[in-house]
Amino acid sequence: MPTDPTPRVAGSFALLCAALLTGCGSPGPPEPVDVAAAETTTALPATVRPTGSAVSTVARSSTPVVDPYAGMPLIDRLEWTSNIDGPRLMVHPTGAGRATTFPGAAQRAWQEINLLDPDADTPGMWDQFRCHWEWARLVAPDKPTWNLEPWRPPVGYDETVGAACNPGGPER
Repeated sequence: MPTDPTPRVAGSFALLCAALLTGCGSPGPPEPVDVAAAETTTALPATVRPTGSAVSTVARSSTPVVDPYAGMPLIDRLEWTSNIDGPRLMVHPTGAGRATTFPGAAQRAWQEINLLDPDADTPGMWDQFRCHWEWARLVAPDKPTWNLEPWRPPVGYDETVGAACNPGGPER
């Protein structure tokens, strides 16, 4: 069974996305930072300081504890097409597949794909799908399909993300 993304890749991609989103259209260079002021801290009274359990409760609240899409399909349909490079599997996600952030949902969606078409499970296709699931749906949430190509080289998840989900060349 596939494993979760490494923090290094997730963090790198998050920084890249943040840089792209905040860097576009900037009127000029960033404001200088007063290092002396930045190093000064003010202690909060003990009555205001959050405790360890309060902090962990806040961190856990961003991950759903109950799957709001349990029992709902995450993949609407699959469609095989062909282009100049070779075969392409067009994955049409459902609204639930676009919206869910529940842990393990990517694996559940991949299982749906493999039930719909066992030929989808070829080397490299899981990494392409996972890249689309974890990153492309954030960057382009309304993209009609996530295109997976079995002819792309199986270079591993990190390199697949580095190639914008398209190792071996751009999507045509």
